Amino acid sequence: MINPGYKNYQPLNSSATMAQSTIIEIINLAKTFKLAADPAVNGINLSIYRNEIFGLLGPNGAGKTTTISILCGLFPPSGGKVLIDSQDLQQHLPSIKKIVGIVPQDIALYPTLTARENLEFYGHMYGLTGKPLKDRIEEWLKKLGLTESANRQVTTYSGGMKRRVNLIAGILHKPKILFLDEPTVGVDVQSRNVIIEHLKKINEEGTTIIYTSHHMEEAEHFCHRVSIIDHGKILTRGTPAELIENTPGADNLEKVFLHLTKRKLRD
Repeated sequence: MINPGYKNYQPLNSSATMAQSTIIEIINLAKTFKLAADPAVNGINLSIYRNEIFGLLGPNGAGKTTTISILCGLFPPSGGKVLIDSQDLQQHLPSIKKIVGIVPQDIALYPTLTARENLEFYGHMYGLTGKPLKDRIEEWLKKLGLTESANRQVTTYSGGMKRRVNLIAGILHKPKILFLDEPTVGVDVQSRNVIIEHLKKINEEGTTIIYTSHHMEEAEHFCHRVSIIDHGKILTRGTPAELIENTPGADNLEKVFLHLTKRKLRD
């Protein structure tokens, strides 16, 4: 039974909604941090298609955020190669950053600034100015129900409101690729639905989305394809329907996830 919070979700048809050309190619990607006993990322190979919503799922410490951080250029890999829009990430990082949007798990806002001031700051970072920036900010404040509170300091916002501003900050420049790290964590059902519905619209307009989450039901109904990662390695990949069909006794993505990653608690 689908949780009422997802009643408006429609399962996405991967073959009908995405072009089968690769926008991100990950080749034998590895990352080992200094003094770490084991690699955080250990030989990942993935192809992410243009205009798809791709879910990177895994338990705590699986390597999801490390992988996303490498793809965003926040730190270099220890080994392997990443091609983004046919460009080598390490060789063309400045130009790649212009086509990428990032919505981090941690709220990346200045609490003593208003929502509008935060968005003006991030817009300027992406090279937006004047009326185009103002119009873009007003458009998204209205879409996400924040117009009336836009001149309040972010420190007065609820968690769901902060998440919505955090999202706007990552999409002001209309990125070709959008990285989302737990975009709905800690928010109420209403905010979650609003965020997901607008992300689906952004994807329909041509943005490729790479998304991490602990919400298996959300991922099942939101993603075209998913990959489950644990201990820095890819365990499986495919559409949610394919993974459910190929896992004995599974009738939802959460059961697939538990079957592969086991039920042991993670730190």
